[in-house]
Formats: sequence, structure tokens, C-alpha cells
Amino acid sequence: MIDSVQSHPCAERLPLVEQMHGRTVADPYRRLEDPSAAGTLRWLQDQDDHWLTYAGTLTNRFGWKNAVRRLSNVGSVSAPVRRGGRSFTLRRAADQDHAVLYVDETPLLDPKQLDPTGLTTLDAWQPTPDGSKLAVQLSRGGDERSTLSVLDVATGLTIDGPIDGCRYSPIAWLPDGTSFYYVRFRQVRHHQLGVHDDSIVLDGEASYGLEISADGRWLTISAVRGAGNDLWLADLTTDAPPAYVPQDATTVMSVGPDGRLYVVTTQDSPTGRICVGDPAEPTVWHDYIQPSGPLTGLAVLDEVVLVGTLSEITVHDRETGLFRSAVELPGLGSVGSLSAAGDQAWFTYTDSVTPPTVCRYDARTGQTAYQSEARASVETHRLTTSSGVELQIIGKPGPRPTILYGYGGFGQSLTPTYSAFALAWVEAGGTFVTAAVRGGGERGTASHQAGTRRNKQKVFDDFIEAAEHLIGTGWTTPDQLALCGESNGGLLVAAALTQRPELFAAAVCSAPLTDMVRYEQSGLGARWTAEYGSAQDPDDFNSLLSYSPYHQVTDGVQYPAVLLTSFGNDTRVDPLHARKFCAALQYSTASHRPVLLRHEADAGHTTGGINLAADMLAFIADQTGLST
Repeated sequence: MIDSVQSHPCAERLPLVEQMHGRTVADPYRRLEDPSAAGTLRWLQDQDDHWLTYAGTLTNRFGWKNAVRRLSNVGSVSAPVRRGGRSFTLRRAADQDHAVLYVDETPLLDPKQLDPTGLTTLDAWQPTPDGSKLAVQLSRGGDERSTLSVLDVATGLTIDGPIDGCRYSPIAWLPDGTSFYYVRFRQVRHHQLGVHDDSIVLDGEASYGLEISADGRWLTISAVRGAGNDLWLADLTTDAPPAYVPQDATTVMSVGPDGRLYVVTTQDSPTGRICVGDPAEPTVWHDYIQPSGPLTGLAVLDEVVLVGTLSEITVHDRETGLFRSAVELPGLGSVGSLSAAGDQAWFTYTDSVTPPTVCRYDARTGQTAYQSEARASVETHRLTTSSGVELQIIGKPGPRPTILYGYGGFGQSLTPTYSAFALAWVEAGGTFVTAAVRGGGERGTASHQAGTRRNKQKVFDDFIEAAEHLIGTGWTTPDQLALCGESNGGLLVAAALTQRPELFAAAVCSAPLTDMVRYEQSGLGARWTAEYGSAQDPDDFNSLLSYSPYHQVTDGVQYPAVLLTSFGNDTRVDPLHARKFCAALQYSTASHRPVLLRHEADAGHTTGGINLAADMLAFIADQTGLST
């Protein structure tokens, strides 16, 4: 390890102090917010040199790269989407960087053929009900600013578009395939093929979900609104605007192939319940199915309904909703991507050692067909802390060099998932731990809401408790424990290392949020006030400032080694967060452990591949003493 105190690059430190809601807020590295400023460019070059100098001391950097590449050499395939007798799937061979979209057994769209540089990605796609056309969304350089085009499936030629401003837009095709509803610039619009002027259906500056019933009569619209959703239902046989459906919980609805209105709601049910109704009376719902955990999927087959939760799929009578059986799974892992056609359904399955595989369930026989092969043989354990934080552990009991990973936000669930990054670490003799902290969705919406806005500190408390539990029960020691997280998980890691630096030897913050006073002013921050609160609100501001990692860096503290990663085309979390936090830590730390910034100018939000994973592992191994 190098002596970081003597070798850190220096950023110009400004005496910038502002008054906000009666509080004094210092921002000495405001100038690093401008990526094109000469001072920022010089500082970034110094950071590149600093990182490369340190990386040159990591003798097993290429060994980690080979291990991650070997374990990543599994390829992938998505659950098929069947339309009009055609089957659409995404497939990625082990040696491919991007998945290729196939129709039946024929490649239809290969991003690498469109752009040999590999910078173009396929963000989303949706075929017409008859399978003759396909809406595709492409972006470049990881910026996720999708453009939407329509392809003729038979020829592969573009027949409509491109339309810009369609960032991960849902696409709801009319049955005849001549028009669709979509979202552009956060407006719901109706587009007719060959027509340039689209009509605006809803303009609410929200993130929308769209679905059209199989008969083309009903359009359902959901819009994220704080702790719940706004809902609308439109009868497309009339000229009437979408009708608002009042409700007070997280709720989504769609009209199934049987013509019934299916409603998934957390109203009076923290983990969600399924109701049914008549679309002609969309406010009248009847209890139908109570899932065993947070709902992840719902598929209506000819005679049964499949209900997916985080770790199981159950079969229910379509008419009554009564439980019939559970779908056989390859193991105790995670299920997702549930789709159906007729009396068959497809879903994906993965666990800690099994790459994602597609399973097919046949409702006529009740049998599940799948091909899965474990890529490693490792020990797995599950622990629970005194306050109920669940820990998924891969590896043998310690004390051993350990990576503690978490996310804790936006209701996202961390369930057993195949990870070449984690397996490479465990194969080398380390332990990998995933913490299900508040803010996530593992225990439903109540757990999510318990870690939002002015409750956000509870998320960090859970993560810190997980670290203390691992140390206290002998799995690891402070000199062997490293934190790792990305995006909102990067905020989690940054908050934990500034609040309890003595617990950790190292931390990796990938594309993190760190300046919570100004997060709304860059990237997609303005859309996240339901999760974090707004600095414009005095009470929210006090909460944000109390944990904002950038503002909690204190002079003279012995911080752990820190590797920050950032991406020049990141349009979600602006790289300014990583820059400012890095500069603050480098100035203030009294430790001889390094504080480093690894920046990729042409990559998007957390899109680094094998090289990034290998560098992160080499860094953590160096700082925690894992010998390979």
C-alpha cells in the first residue's frame, strides 16, 4: 500500500459557505461540479495518474481479471416473449459484451453490428401483438437517453422513427399494430405509425407504466407518486380522457386476457395483495389472492393464475384465486421475468452459484423444465441481527477478509443472485455478505418506507449493525472488512464510512450519491424526492444534511481506504458526487490508506465490466489482506 497522505492530488479548496434554512453549509469543492472547467480536467488527470500509480502496485490485478472473466463466461438468455406465433428472446454468448435480440432462432438486432465500438446498447423492446413489428429503444455510451424506432420483424428494416426522449419508455401496442402508447419527456403520448405529430394523453411530469388489454379496449396508466401511484383507466372505444382511479397505496392494475381488471395493491397489505374487478367499475375491487411475500410477477394462463414472489411461484385457480400448488424450482434462489401464453409460462431463476436460466412451466402437467448448472461449490449461510437485518453469506466462517454489500433504497430487493464478482472473491478465500436493510423491498412496502426521507438514517444504522454483527460473531475483523455499493448503495457505503470509519478497512463507492444538499440539481435527482426528501423543505433539509457524506467528512479522522468509481456518461447520478467526495476525503483523512478515483469517461451508470470488477477486487484484497 502507498502512503496516501503524502501522495494525494490536491483540489482547490474554496471558502464557500451558504446559509440554508438557518444552517451554515460549507461547499469547498463546488468548482468540481463543472466537468469541463480547466481546473476539473487537470484534477481528473491527476486522479487518473494517482489511480494508475496505485494500480501498478497490485500484483494480482490480472489474476482477478482472469477469475472474473472465467466465472462470467456463462452467457445469458431471457424468458421468451411470444407474440403471433413468434418467440422473442435476448441471448448473450459467453464471449459477447451485448445480448442479441432473436426472433425464433434468427438474430434480429445485434447492438455490436449497429455500432462496432460497443457503445450502443439495447435498452428496451416490445413486439406488436401479432409479432410483425418491434419497437426498440437504443442509447449510446451508457447515457440511457433512448431513441425509439419501429422495425419490420420479417426484414429487420426500420419502418418508423427514431423518436428521441424515450428513456426506458413502456410501450403499449394497439392490437392491430398501427399505433402505440408510450412515454416521451415524461408525457404519455399516442403515436400512429407514419404520423409525426403525436397526441398527448397525460402530462404530469411522472414516471409511467402502461398496459393495453388484449382486445384493445382498455388502457391502464400508473404514475409513481411518492409512497403510492396515481392510476388512470381509459376506454379507447370512446373519446373520453383517461378516468382517474383514486386510491391511497402503491397500486398497479391491468386488464387480463379474460377481460377482468387485475389490481395489485399494498392497501391494507404491506407485502401486497391481488384483487379483481370489472373495468367498467374500476373503483370496486374484490380480494382474490394474498401472496406469501412481496409480489414480483403475475401471469394469467388459460385455467390458472401464476403468482411470483421473490423466491417462489404459486399456482391458483383462475376463477376463484384458490391455491392449487407451488411451481417446482431448481433451488432456493430468486425468480423473475414471469410471462405466459396459453397454458404455459416462462420465468428466470438464479441463485448464488447458478447463472440465470429460463424455466418453462406447463400447466397441463404441472411440470417445470429447466437447464441449470452450478458454477461453483460454496457454503451459504443466513444470519439475522438483533434488530432483524437479514444477512446472506457466501463463504466459510472466519475471521476472513469480507465484503459487505448493500443497497437499501427505492424498494429494490437483494435476493440470491449469481455474481462472478462475489464468487471470485469467495473462491479466493474471502466471504461475501449481502445485507437486506430497510429501504429495500425484501419485506414489502412498510420496510421500504421505513428507510425513506427523514427515516433514511435507519438504513445506515442497519448497515452499520450488520458490520458490527459480522465482527462480533467472528466472521471478520475491522482490519478485514470492506464495504461495497453502487448508486444508492454507494450513498449507503459513503454514509457508513463517514459515520463509523473505525469499523472498516476499505470501501468501494461506485457511482455514488454523496452531496445530498444539492442532489436534486443534477442527474435524475429531481425525480427522487419521494425517496430522499427535498432540500427545499426545512425538515427534509435537516435530515439530508445530517447524513450527507460530503458534508460529514471531518478533518483529522482516520478514514478507511476508499475507491470511488465514476462514469462520464452517467445521466442518473452525476459524477460530480464522486469528485467532490474524493476531494474532501483526500484533504481530510489522517489515515495512510489511499483515497482513489477510478473514472471511465465513455461509460454510463455502473456499466463497467470485467476490468472494473477486477480492479475493485484487487483493491479490496490489497486493503483487507486477502492473499490469492
